[in-house]
Amino acid sequence: MRFQRFIPALLWLTLSIFLLCLPGSRIPKYPWLATIHADKWIHIGLFGMLCILFALPVRSDSLTDQQKLRWLLVISFAGILYGILIEFVQKNWVLNRSFEIWDILADSLGCWLAYLYNRSKIMRRE
Repeated sequence: MRFQRFIPALLWLTLSIFLLCLPGSRIPKYPWLATIHADKWIHIGLFGMLCILFALPVRSDSLTDQQKLRWLLVISFAGILYGILIEFVQKNWVLNRSFEIWDILADSLGCWLAYLYNRSKIMRRE
């Protein structure tokens, strides 16, 4: 796997760090967004796309299917650990942000959905 193939994933990771470390006062507040739990959907999307982008080089590599599936699990667990870590960062170092277990669950769901998507691509040999 060549480094260049990971550039989209690394750019997405950088964007997610920037967005997740914005001070709470910089995040727009609209009551209707809270009603539809938009922040949780954003977490699912951010982490799902992150895992999909990190899996693309793995999916296109010449590894065996079993090796690819193991890498997908590693990527998913790394995404979940990143989600947990970012919650502690928000709690301890980002102004007006807090630790939310529901964010961790949304992050984990995004990683799990990405795993299922990537797994289905490997099993169909795409």
